[in-house]
Amino acid sequence: MSKKYVYFFGAGKAEGSADMKELLGGKGANLAEMTNLGIPVPPGFTITTEVCTYYYRNDHRYPEGLEEQVNEALARVEEIMGQKFGDPENPLLVSVRSGARVSMPGMMDTVLNLGLNDETVQGLIRQTGNERFAYDSYRRFVQMYGDVVLGLKPEAKDERDPFEEILDRKKEEKGVELDTELTADDLKDLVARFKALIKERLGVDFPEDPREQLWGAIGAVFRSWDNPRAIAYRELNNIPDDWGTAVNVQTMVFGNMGEDSGTGVAFTRDPATGENVFYGEFLLNAQGEDVVAGIRTPMPLNILQKQRTGRDLPSLEEVMPEIYQELVQIRDKLERHYRDMQDIEFTIQRRKLWMLQTRVGKRTGFAAIRMAVEMAEEGLITKEEALLRVEPEQLNQLLRPVFDPKALEQARAEGRVVAKGLNAGPGAATGKVVFTAPDAEEWAARGEEVILVRIETSPEDIRGMNAARGILTARGGMTSHAALVARQMGKVCVVGCGALEIDYKARRMTIDGKHEVKEGDYISLDGTAGDVILGHVPTMPSEVLRVIKGDMKPEDSLVYRLYSRLMEWADEVRALGIRTNADLPDQAETAVAFGAAGIGLCRTEHMFFEEDRIDYMREMILAEDEESRRKALDKLLPMQKE
Repeated sequence: MSKKYVYFFGAGKAEGSADMKELLGGKGANLAEMTNLGIPVPPGFTITTEVCTYYYRNDHRYPEGLEEQVNEALARVEEIMGQKFGDPENPLLVSVRSGARVSMPGMMDTVLNLGLNDETVQGLIRQTGNERFAYDSYRRFVQMYGDVVLGLKPEAKDERDPFEEILDRKKEEKGVELDTELTADDLKDLVARFKALIKERLGVDFPEDPREQLWGAIGAVFRSWDNPRAIAYRELNNIPDDWGTAVNVQTMVFGNMGEDSGTGVAFTRDPATGENVFYGEFLLNAQGEDVVAGIRTPMPLNILQKQRTGRDLPSLEEVMPEIYQELVQIRDKLERHYRDMQDIEFTIQRRKLWMLQTRVGKRTGFAAIRMAVEMAEEGLITKEEALLRVEPEQLNQLLRPVFDPKALEQARAEGRVVAKGLNAGPGAATGKVVFTAPDAEEWAARGEEVILVRIETSPEDIRGMNAARGILTARGGMTSHAALVARQMGKVCVVGCGALEIDYKARRMTIDGKHEVKEGDYISLDGTAGDVILGHVPTMPSEVLRVIKGDMKPEDSLVYRLYSRLMEWADEVRALGIRTNADLPDQAETAVAFGAAGIGLCRTEHMFFEEDRIDYMREMILAEDEESRRKALDKLLPMQKE
């Protein structure tokens, strides 16, 4: 019997579980766990990370027995769904997604609506009675497969996605602004145009055989483990190259069937602030990639979020209250089960809720500390677990500068606060505007502080995002790629700033139709408020430092109170004493305020660098005989005693 490479999940039972992440990847393990918890998950199967390892060690070939196991698992899915893969009358469609053992948001590839061709699209029309939906799904599939599997991408850094350019031209021809305003015939024409583009650019025909499509997508997901953005992400996050990714093949559920369908991403707590409120975004009549890609600015999850963000869009709580309440129950169940903040993806198909993913959510440094402290106080985790939840770099984020309130008020009075977006990554950043990720890297390498401005970011922008001081996007929401990655990196980030009109070729943008900002001009981002400010705004020390130095009262700073509580718990359990390196009185005072027990190293030579002392030090060093040196030392001794 061959080794087991495929693990099935569906109909309330799964062969895997949450503790099998090394084998099934994070996504596959959590899909199995949710299935076993009785949460509605579309049936499917996971191809293990061991296959990825074999694939790279054996010249992109698969192990013996894999194809048979995939066929067996696919047959089980067909039986549960009452549909058949590749059947022109009643087709089963699937998604093919990556899933490493740790979350790598957007770094690897996904293909949706797989199994569609000119015949099965007719079966989908018969299944749903909705021709427009069927052709919308088909054109999305051709676009995604052409990009991910066949490799049809922009040829230059300032070129837009060629598929998106065709789509935009079609909307111009029809005089409409939104994808949803295109008719079934329009979408059918787009399918033909997309296929013609593939033939013209790549010299190959789009594959019509669903089995060929499936294995093409599986191979593309494995290959995406070694694409440049995934490699960059692993380098930045210290993820070993030999872990590999799993592949998840799952029954498609559709959020683009009409106004009774939709898709969304949510967090069981606010990932920016850590507050214990249900936070997320969704789009009606859309597929999941639309939310994460930031192509459309999404709608808020609930009424509270709508009120806080001031967005004039209906919330899921208002549009589908029964679905929202079911989602709230799942939120509570998942957070209690995993005992950590969860990032969840869901799709609503004709008012039926399906869960597509859960994982531990990325968060800002402040949010990490707040969640750790509050979850411990709620009894969800222990104090020791709370301490282990916070990374040193997340504590460092609390100590970073913020905008000087007086300078910020002056900027407001001068009318330099010119736009507002969503506060995806808190903090203060100021720098010169650049419009491409490679430019951000290049400018930062020569010592410039830069703000990366994009219509929306994509996983290819990962290195430029890392080099920038802040990130600003015209589209997208709190769950878009830019927001997710910025939070993890600790970057200041403002997303969904609809007032921006960006011209990549001219290397400039206009804000609200009035203010022009060119490449190299200074702007400032207030990631806590979501404000975009023209020019340079001075910064000042963080709230933690201001409280420690007596410039702010502890009761006026939630940041300091949470920080202080966590440090108290650390003092209760630590086995090591902490002493500081300090050479000057103010350094010693600051160190003691931060919890140091005393001075571990005092370099006395640093005490003589002041202008009124340095000459005596030079006199001692340059002395030509012992007597002269002793005279100089006699002058230095009282200074050292001070």
